[in-house]
Amino acid sequence: MNNSFNGKAFVFGDNIDTDLIIAARYLNTSNPTELAKHAMEDADPEFVNKISRGDIIVAGENFGCGSSREHAPVAIKYAGISAVIAKSFARIFYRNAFNTGLVILEVKEADKISEGDELKVDLAAGTVQNITKGETYAFNAIPPFMMELLNAGGLMEYAAEEIKKANV
Repeated sequence: MNNSFNGKAFVFGDNIDTDLIIAARYLNTSNPTELAKHAMEDADPEFVNKISRGDIIVAGENFGCGSSREHAPVAIKYAGISAVIAKSFARIFYRNAFNTGLVILEVKEADKISEGDELKVDLAAGTVQNITKGETYAFNAIPPFMMELLNAGGLMEYAAEEIKKANV
């Protein structure tokens, strides 16, 4: 995983629940590519047509609230979103995001980011640079084990690597 990446901001509000991230009508599949086609559809029907690989979702408080479906971070990740920045995340979404290898960052100043702002994330430095506005925001440090999960691509990939190491 790259420790630094750029993307355009797509801004959503507070309490974006998992039904808005991936609607229940699509939960009859666990195919990541199929889920990606419907990411954020009920929040913005044109979302997947507007984004480019590497873009960033920005939201307010309690992103990912609602049900505990892992489909939500999978849909976002496979749609090509490089990270989700929010003021806070629902607890179960927080863990599911790391388990699926989706970068999420808690940024207190997330509300200063506007739709279309060009952002540069530096995981090592712990900063999000708003290139459009010339501002820099710090984010809560990602715990070391969670970084290991992200670097591996998610929990399943991490476990597979650990098994390989143990069998050497």
